[in-house]
Amino acid sequence: MTGTVRTSVAACMLALSLPLFSFPSIAQVMGDKAELGRLQAKAEDAIANDDPDGAAMMMGRAALLAAQLAKKQEGFGEQVFTGSAALFRSQEHTYRAVALFRRAGGQLPASSGVCGSLALAQTNLGHALDVVATPSTPPPASHLIEDATHLHESAENWNTVIESMITEYQCP
Repeated sequence: MTGTVRTSVAACMLALSLPLFSFPSIAQVMGDKAELGRLQAKAEDAIANDDPDGAAMMMGRAALLAAQLAKKQEGFGEQVFTGSAALFRSQEHTYRAVALFRRAGGQLPASSGVCGSLALAQTNLGHALDVVATPSTPPPASHLIEDATHLHESAENWNTVIESMITEYQCP
């Protein structure tokens, strides 16, 4: 009986794994998208633990991964991942600005390096918004439209964060 159970388990495992082998690129993208979520969660944890350097590093990794995913996509999927990479770069530069401001003693007005990092964050954020604003032909799949909508909302919220930091840090 033990041999039959092992054979049945092996047959079930093989049957469950067949779709992954049939579409390896889809499975890889799903895994990479999950990794993007993990990197974002790690960045949020780092900020919650008062570690802007760690948050910047996680968002830099997320930006690299999103850029790699964009190269594997076509059409609007490529645009969404390119926009995500730009948003993640913006977040990385913002977190680096916070870290630099703290290392410099937190004196106002902030240094040109801090203000320069925030300017880079704004530039990348503008690129993220531009990329997803461009219409795509043929019309994109509904999940990509949802991803683009979420990206646009996140970018708008992040824009508010950057603008308030520029004001708070007294950047020109």
